[in-house]
Amino acid sequence: MIKRLTDWLDHRTGYRDLMHEALNEPIPGGAKWRYVWGSTLTFTFFVQVITGFCLWMAYSPSATSAWESVYYIQYHMVFGWVVRGIHHFAAQAMMILLMLHLMQVVIDGAYKAPREVNFWLGLVLMQIVMFLGLTGYLLPWDQKGYYATRVATEIMGSAPLVGPYMQQLMQGGTSYGNHTLTRFFALHAGILPAMLVGFLALHIYVFRRHAIHTHSEVSVTSSKVFSIACIVIAAGIAIAKYFKLVSFPPAYAIAIIFVVLGLFAFLFGRKGKPEPESRFWPDQVLKDGVACLAVMAAILGATIYWHGAELTAPANPSEAYSAARPEWYYLFLFKFLQFEFVSQWGEMTHLGEALGAIVIPGILFGILALMPIIAYFRLGHKFNVAYLWTMIGIAGALTGIAYYEDWYGDTEEGRDFRASVAEAHRDGHRTVELAMSETGIPPEGAATLLANDPLTQGPKIFEQYCLSCHQTESRFDEFEEKPQAPGLADPANREEVFFGSRAWTQAVLTDFGGHFSSLANITGERAEAAQAILEGSMKDWSDSNAEVLTDPENKDDYKALVEFLYTQSQRPDALAPDDAVVQRGQEIFVSGEMTKGSIDACVDCHSMHALTTQGEGNLLKIVLQEEPLSEDLQPVLTGYAGTEWLKKFIANPQSHYAGEYGNNAMPAFESQLSEHDLEMVSRWLAKDYYIAPVTLPHDAKPAADAPPAEEEAKEAAKAE
Repeated sequence: MIKRLTDWLDHRTGYRDLMHEALNEPIPGGAKWRYVWGSTLTFTFFVQVITGFCLWMAYSPSATSAWESVYYIQYHMVFGWVVRGIHHFAAQAMMILLMLHLMQVVIDGAYKAPREVNFWLGLVLMQIVMFLGLTGYLLPWDQKGYYATRVATEIMGSAPLVGPYMQQLMQGGTSYGNHTLTRFFALHAGILPAMLVGFLALHIYVFRRHAIHTHSEVSVTSSKVFSIACIVIAAGIAIAKYFKLVSFPPAYAIAIIFVVLGLFAFLFGRKGKPEPESRFWPDQVLKDGVACLAVMAAILGATIYWHGAELTAPANPSEAYSAARPEWYYLFLFKFLQFEFVSQWGEMTHLGEALGAIVIPGILFGILALMPIIAYFRLGHKFNVAYLWTMIGIAGALTGIAYYEDWYGDTEEGRDFRASVAEAHRDGHRTVELAMSETGIPPEGAATLLANDPLTQGPKIFEQYCLSCHQTESRFDEFEEKPQAPGLADPANREEVFFGSRAWTQAVLTDFGGHFSSLANITGERAEAAQAILEGSMKDWSDSNAEVLTDPENKDDYKALVEFLYTQSQRPDALAPDDAVVQRGQEIFVSGEMTKGSIDACVDCHSMHALTTQGEGNLLKIVLQEEPLSEDLQPVLTGYAGTEWLKKFIANPQSHYAGEYGNNAMPAFESQLSEHDLEMVSRWLAKDYYIAPVTLPHDAKPAADAPPAEEEAKEAAKAE
């Protein structure tokens, strides 16, 4: 029955002749593993096509929806993170397979007559694949892809005469924006894949016309010579580094690169025993199939290990990004352009950056394209093999140097790079947290989530306006002047805020003079007020009452007073106002009476309208008590260290905190900060921002700012 059906189908379509033509190709010298690279490249491309179509179904190419649609793919679409991860790592695999295929073609001499046209078609395909990587990198519209693509297009714009026009054509104007994204998407999903399919069909057709080229003896000799040279160079670099003849930090890394290149040259240059001619089916197909499965396994392994492709913070053109780098396969060019001699040559030739970015790479690629013609000369093939290995060695060394300097170099640029990458990852994680909150992503796009997030914006504003005076101990070395006020928080560790914490309150109550000792460093017109604070009534209160507060018999009362003041800020881990511990603290605040002895009552000097609870269950809310504990006194402690208290204090500390006749050494910021900036920094210091659940889908890291449960907060308060 099946034979009758296949006979009928063959009679109507002639598929058997087609299959015979496709699979019955002769393999001179027998099937070999070295011939699998072309097939693995074609296989990986079709994996890209399939996963690309899946991603296309959920992707939206616009500046306000690109990141958001990738977020949906990564965190909400069923197996979206797997599909995106396969697409991402398959793109990386294509670059590696391209290089292996090129090495095999040149070493085997498969570029020589009559295969020149096929070699040139392969070079065209290589350019298309690299351009696909460039255009795809921008599509998530995150910080990393946005700035990396800007670097690449700026290199393109440095080309003589046509460069600026090409850059504008690619960008859709003079600057990056929505048109840039739509043009890159059209190229990545439509034009370039169509071109690749067309040139790939030509490439395979011409390849089948001339059949497989067997390994040459000259290639074996050239590869072995290069292999030995690489090992000798690696040994020389390692010895020079060991005996401190060179001080270049990544010397050992470069030596390892040369060892790897030498091993590759040796493996590629080996010539096995001659085998009888075989056929593409089934001998070579079996090897190709196994190789494709190995590539797919590697891609899946990378996808699972790194849990898909990363998604950093949404692109923000107004925010500098020190980690702007092209993808790894362009890093060698990025590093080459950083050398001073390249800039000097550019100035001498009046070509500027175009010399290193366009002219020199163009000449080197031109030599690669001329290999079929160079091979006509007596030593042409040996030159071509040596040239290829040399170029790979130089590119590998430059890539290794760039990678080392970015990730391990103890330089200002390296530290800035690592800090920017960490910030982009942190902001990306934060954006996902906010996107998963009840409010979700607003119509204006995910970038507004970070723009209006106190945890993101507060530390930046604080670092710009406040940190120079309120230095933390870990950052003293960054400033020439000494701190002029107590440390409040470290923007680098943004979840930890010292101001208003229980430890802060304890220090104010029992060691006011020591806590505010940095005020003595203030000079100029504010020095007198600073000295008055250090010698004022609160300093006297702290000195005279510290002994009673710290008496072991008053331990619970001391903790209760601290907890009462802490509760006024309404921080996430604060106890409820009607908690027994807080109520006891309020009694001490009003009366000063403790288990052993008494302190001067706080209401004698401070205005305080304490908090209480109202309603029950889901209707429970925190409000001010009907009657204030004290009023018309300053400093004001109503809502102490909370958002509203901080906004008023930062805007005008003299008016809100010190009063007309009080001592104040802090400048007012109402004319320096916008209302939005004031809101952001106040809410950050008060820990008044969205706190995510402990875990997120496809992200096992706990949110560092997750609050403890109320019972845990009580235990923490008692432990202190």
